[in-house]
Amino acid sequence: WSTDWYARDASGDLTHVSPPSLLNMLIYMFLSPGNVSDSDRMFRGQAALQTFLLLLALVCVPWMLLVKPLILRREHQKIISEGYGRISSHVRVSTESEGLGGAVVVAEQEEMEEDDFDFADIMINQSIHTIEFCLNSISNTASYLRLWALSLAHAQLSEVLWTMTFLPTLKMSGALQPVAVMCGFAVWFVLTFSILIGMEGLSAFLHALRLHWVEFNNKFYDGTGVKFEPFSFKAVLDSAEEQ
Repeated sequence: WSTDWYARDASGDLTHVSPPSLLNMLIYMFLSPGNVSDSDRMFRGQAALQTFLLLLALVCVPWMLLVKPLILRREHQKIISEGYGRISSHVRVSTESEGLGGAVVVAEQEEMEEDDFDFADIMINQSIHTIEFCLNSISNTASYLRLWALSLAHAQLSEVLWTMTFLPTLKMSGALQPVAVMCGFAVWFVLTFSILIGMEGLSAFLHALRLHWVEFNNKFYDGTGVKFEPFSFKAVLDSAEEQ
């Protein structure tokens, strides 16, 4: 945004090729890593930086899979090696005490012999979370390609509306040209607002709604609680009659 892509030098030539397309740059970052076309180049060393980020994303997959289970296993082995174990206590009532004239509550503690740490279960659980996270990351990233498709559709629609409704009236000649220009402008204006702006607003609304419910809430949302019921006088009266 701080670069003047249309700046010209002393001879009148453009100093830059063209403004880069961020969508194309991100797509070809995965399709052809290490290669950046001149039209998508923004700064020096961009290809090396994209390759480093891609390798870092790949390294994070085994990191996510192995680090947490290995840390838990090391901590468990440390506890066992130091002689600590899980202690379970229970209370029993003893009536065999002499001289106390009644029952005596005796608290006993015993060390559990069995070990509840299962490394296989932890690895399976971590593998499921890793696969789910990777698939969600790919699907959530690919979902933004719809913006690219919508931008292409809007660009083509705007060009079609301009060339078929308003542009021919500007090329006319004669006394009826002002009337034709007014009619063509009215048709172009109505279709532009109804199709382009209407579709753009609807697509932006649906995309934001999908991002909120599908790609944002699935990180932490759990559908437990009380089902929402809108206020209704009929429901209030029916519940009062039942009581």
